[in-house]
Amino acid sequence: MKRVAVISAILENPEACQQKFNTVVSEFKGIIKGRMGIPIPEAGASVIAITVTGELDDINALTGKLGNIEAVTVKTSVSKKEVIS
Repeated sequence: MKRVAVISAILENPEACQQKFNTVVSEFKGIIKGRMGIPIPEAGASVIAITVTGELDDINALTGKLGNIEAVTVKTSVSKKEVIS
């Protein structure tokens, strides 16, 4: 059952973790619908929101891999309604 979700991530040291973050995201390009990134240089951080549509297992796998990157904090909001595709 597919769901819509938003994965929010805070990269606390973007210079050190951005490349690994992007590599993980590219592994899940099939479920990604959109991405928005906002650099906050005065805080030494970046905020990224990724909108996805996919199976819960895939959404959780992406969230887990991103959360395992050092200096990355991740939270996910998942729709209650199933997406018909």
